[in-house]
Amino acid sequence: MVCRITTFAFEGVEAQPVDVQVQLTGGQPAFNIVGLGDKAVTESRERVRAALAALGLAMPPKRVIVNLAPADLPKEGSHYDLAIALSILAIMGVIPPDMLEGHAAIGELSLDGRLGETLGVLPAAMAAEALDLKLICPAPCGGEAAWAGGSVLAAPSLIALINHFTGRAVIGPPAAGVLAEPPAGPDLRDVKGQEGAKRVLEIAAAGGHNLLFCGPPGSGKSMLAQRLPGLLPPLSARELLEVSQIQSIAGLLERGRLSRTRPFRAPHHSASMAALVGGGIKAKPGEVSLAHHGILFLDELPEFPAHVLDSLRQPLEEGEAVVARANRHVRYPARFQLVAAMNPCRCGGGPGAAACTNGPKCAQTYQSRLSGPFLDRIDLYYDTPPVTAVDLALPPAAEGTAEVKARVRKARDIQTERFGEITSDKRRPVNADAPTGDIERLAAPDAPGAALLADAAVKLQLTARGYHRVLKVARTIADLDGATGVRRLHIAEALTYRRRAPGQAEGVQADALAR
Repeated sequence: MVCRITTFAFEGVEAQPVDVQVQLTGGQPAFNIVGLGDKAVTESRERVRAALAALGLAMPPKRVIVNLAPADLPKEGSHYDLAIALSILAIMGVIPPDMLEGHAAIGELSLDGRLGETLGVLPAAMAAEALDLKLICPAPCGGEAAWAGGSVLAAPSLIALINHFTGRAVIGPPAAGVLAEPPAGPDLRDVKGQEGAKRVLEIAAAGGHNLLFCGPPGSGKSMLAQRLPGLLPPLSARELLEVSQIQSIAGLLERGRLSRTRPFRAPHHSASMAALVGGGIKAKPGEVSLAHHGILFLDELPEFPAHVLDSLRQPLEEGEAVVARANRHVRYPARFQLVAAMNPCRCGGGPGAAACTNGPKCAQTYQSRLSGPFLDRIDLYYDTPPVTAVDLALPPAAEGTAEVKARVRKARDIQTERFGEITSDKRRPVNADAPTGDIERLAAPDAPGAALLADAAVKLQLTARGYHRVLKVARTIADLDGATGVRRLHIAEALTYRRRAPGQAEGVQADALAR
């Protein structure tokens, strides 16, 4: 006789069904788990044995074989405990074996039989609902699992599950967790001066463009970046589900509490490649995935190791992070908006005591830590000037986050209508993520604009990627203006935000505007 129940193995945010099969055979008493499990899975034997002992039950005096099928799929983590324990209880007759039909289970057992919080419950609940199975999970995770919309059985302990299946004390369905209200973030009105930087920030928010601020210390680069989330619309229902699945895998959901606020991740420049892109022993999601549908802010950009920054090139282009292993590839979604800040040079490059005394060579050496292919993926580059005492004495700006957010929302609505709720490759409906063919058609400039762009492409030495990114920025500027077509002034403004390559003549962008 074989008793079985379904559980799940995780490949990125995807929950793959695993058939837990338990059989009793003759021979010396033993407890074996097979099926390519890691150390945490093999240690499940002792947790299950102790949990049963806490209930006054002993393992059968036979050879117990637990098979996790498919056997060639790697299994990692401690969440297999509950499925193994329930299958053993069924084969012992403590639970009627037919009661486990139509159920899936995920959860870690403590030594006294209680069920603790487990990572990945939301993806598992979604997979169970797709398979028309009722998910059994720990009680602390019930609110999280309920968001999937399927049938959920959230139990505090193993004894509670035994009482439920034997009809002594039925467990009711859990309520979905709370949808947290977005917190009141910092207001753009607090930033004094830097009107040009605020304009760039508005363009970045409206079109989802990557942005780099370069300026001396104290010029407000970090302040501006921290106010970008307040300009963005809340997560849609689809985006909320995608973000929450990643947070569930990473253990960032507390009692099933979801939030429609877009993620804002700001890792320190000492972060490793595995921390930023994902990896480690169990291939956990990195900062780029935790910033999915949100913002990844990299302060002191040149201080990041060069190979770490270059590892962002593929996620920026493809919208996913791929962690390669010898026996598998793990994929995590990573469609984020990059915002970065840097000083002009290591000395700071500011006025007065912060002024650089080493000449242009200092800035060139400092900025050369950033590779050209990486910088080519940044749409907007802006030099933030120093903030003077006169700027600080000014009264608060007339426009704050609320006013700018209203314009951003209008521009985003235009893009949603243009691209649809989801584009053909499931990208966000924003200009920055538009496919090349679409942007050439939708952002085709008028004759004067086309002539200006062709001339600037030669003088600014634009790559093909840079050329199309100028068109995307120009399309966003036109959307903010409410214009149906891209005109010359939109192209001209977009060119001023393109980073000038080393060795180019000064003032090319200014000449483009003047002509």
